Amino acid sequence: MSASTDPRPHPRPTLPGAPTAASHGLLAVAVAGLALAALSDLFSLFTEVRLRSVIDGDGGFAMAPQQELDAAASLYDTAAWFQAVVYLPCAIVFIVWFFQMRRKTGPLAPDRFRRGPGWAIGAWLVPLANFWMPYRIAFDMWGAATSLPADGERYRARVWPVNLWWGLFVSSMLLNSYAGRNDAAAKTLTEIEEGVVLYMAADVLHILAAAAAVHFAVQLTSMQRLKAVEGPFRTAAAKDESAAKNELV
Repeated sequence: MSASTDPRPHPRPTLPGAPTAASHGLLAVAVAGLALAALSDLFSLFTEVRLRSVIDGDGGFAMAPQQELDAAASLYDTAAWFQAVVYLPCAIVFIVWFFQMRRKTGPLAPDRFRRGPGWAIGAWLVPLANFWMPYRIAFDMWGAATSLPADGERYRARVWPVNLWWGLFVSSMLLNSYAGRNDAAAKTLTEIEEGVVLYMAADVLHILAAAAAVHFAVQLTSMQRLKAVEGPFRTAAAKDESAAKNELV
């Protein structure tokens, strides 16, 4: 049977460099990694609260039962070890997802990016610059994945998910680093307790940053898939959804 008379449908060929939808599978793995990291932070927060309560309760550190104090300190150290073990693979998975999204969003707006896709990995490894470059790439990806408004339509894209995630992430890293320096230099009971409190605040920020990262990742993936499938302009359904949100506000 010739190709011209073959009744079976043939898939439309994909041109090189044409936009393709991002994978939900890698997103699910990245979200799972962020959830695991948040759970390790929650466990650490629990041990810090427990240790602080032992120090403050029943006359303070000097009067605390030695067995109870040793148990709280041991659990505290275990939580710190668990965080160190969990963070690295979770960070690798998230950066792999970040790199894939840079590749997938690139064809949607090639002129928006100043650097190649490889910087979606390299930006995290450059000292000091890693406080800014990944955010710049994330911001550009968000803009590239945002559908364009139709003619005559007033529309302003919301970028707060990017800003919220990055603000919480950087704040948690800086506070954790500061807490680590204080903890290493602590000599008195008061200084040790202050270090525990700083670690508690850092863990809370870690958890919030992980939740914000999940929201950012899910939203960016959804936007990229929509624009890759339906084209650069906002659909009627998207406009109706935006109008409904504006009415609620």
